[in-house]
Parts: sequence; structure tokens; C-alpha cells
Amino acid sequence: MTVEEAQAAARLVALAMLGSLKRAGVELERVSWVRVFGMVNAAPGWNGMAQVMNAFSNLVLELFGPERGAHARSAMGAAELPFDVPVEIEAEVEIG
Repeated sequence: MTVEEAQAAARLVALAMLGSLKRAGVELERVSWVRVFGMVNAAPGWNGMAQVMNAFSNLVLELFGPERGAHARSAMGAAELPFDVPVEIEAEVEIG
């Protein structure tokens, strides 16, 4: 998988999270992003995890603006992820 493909996967995770919030009845106008932890499926010696996670963070910032979209973030590499997914991301949001 290329970096660009992994970045696209990270953006899809962000959109899936927004869909989950909407299905739970959350008004997205009330959401502020607090913390994001991303695991990127990586080969030994590759260190581009931050590049992949930047795609997630940049989309959140684009959609929510700096006031509600800015968040703390960690990115780490993983030797394997369940179902061979390229990224696994967890996030904490505040609903105001």
C-alpha cells in the first residue's frame, strides 16, 4: 500500500466516525475533537506514521475548524492490525 492509499484510508476512518456519531443522534455542530490515537500498519524500518495520520487530522480540522477540530494526537506503527487494515484510529470527542 502506498502512503497516499493509507492516507485515504485514514480519511475514510474519520468519515466513518462522523457517521457513527450521526447514527447515535449527535449533532455534529456540538462536537469538539479532544484526542486521537492512530495505529498504522507498518513494515519494519518505515517511519511515515505521522504522514498517514496527518490526513485524518487535516480532514477533521477542515471540517470542524481550528476551534473545534484541534486535538492532541499520537501516531504509532504496528507490525499487524486486525483484518490487515492499514489504520486503526480511536478518538475522544466532547459533545457540548
